[in-house]
Amino acid sequence: MEKKDLRIVFMGTPEFAVETLKALVENEYNVVAVVTQPDKPVGRHQTEVQPSEVKKYALEHQLPVLQPEKMKDPAFVEQLRGYKANLQVVVAFRMLPEVVWDMPQYGTFNVHAALLPQYRGAAPINWAVINGEKRTGVTTFFLDKDIDTGRVILQKPFDIPDTADAEYVYDGLMHLGAEICLETIEKIIAADGMPESIPQDDLMGNVKYLYDAPKLFKQTCEINWNRPSKRIYDFIRGLSPYPGAWTTLMGPDGKPVDLKIFKTTKTEKNPGMRPGMIVVYKGVLYITTADFLLQIDELQLAGKNRMKARDFLNGNKNFDRYIIK
Repeated sequence: MEKKDLRIVFMGTPEFAVETLKALVENEYNVVAVVTQPDKPVGRHQTEVQPSEVKKYALEHQLPVLQPEKMKDPAFVEQLRGYKANLQVVVAFRMLPEVVWDMPQYGTFNVHAALLPQYRGAAPINWAVINGEKRTGVTTFFLDKDIDTGRVILQKPFDIPDTADAEYVYDGLMHLGAEICLETIEKIIAADGMPESIPQDDLMGNVKYLYDAPKLFKQTCEINWNRPSKRIYDFIRGLSPYPGAWTTLMGPDGKPVDLKIFKTTKTEKNPGMRPGMIVVYKGVLYITTADFLLQIDELQLAGKNRMKARDFLNGNKNFDRYIIK
């Protein structure tokens, strides 16, 4: 099949997926339809609806948009079948039923932000940084009945510097994901829909433990100050800037308030104090951990703006009177 004859349905929702859709459009692939999540209510009263980033891009480029509530809805399935796609490309979307992923002649492949079989799940970027990984990457694989378990087509690695946060890795993998998508499609076309692919079991090698990447919830993001400082340092950068690692403080008035922490610096200063103590020394904010002081560089008190810790202390002279709940 020639490139011009290939009919592609693209499925995705967040900004991460837009870069891949953009690459397909700019490289003149025939994207016949885009599937994304329904518009979401936003605002204090939930009276306004906000389209996904993928929908915004699709409409700007006059691409048909489908927004099914349920992927098994017979009306949606029939509408999707009407586009007669040869291939479906999925980036940061929900799980698909077999009636959808098995529909195209060349199948459906996913661009996943990790080096499978590691970090299967909804939040692979965050968990790779949280676990202190030095390398992650992107994988394209054919969808099957289980989540993120299909045959791998291509992989591209990406280095994670020790100072990088989730935003840095997100941006890097977003662009790398677009690259690997184009290479994967070229490979599929060259092989007439039957490219070489590898079962994930064959990629296990010397892997002793598989890390999952489950969805993040607020309770997942609470900081445990009883851990070593390196673990907490990685935890904070793995959740920065979103959804943000947090801890609860008790002010002098006895009222609890949440504090998000976005950036820290490791130290080798042993405080000789129990974990979870606030220390302010020479205009620098620290919190004690199981071993060393962790320097707090950027934070956000509930209801306030994100700011540098030094600026925060200048406006909160009695902050050392707060305690961690």
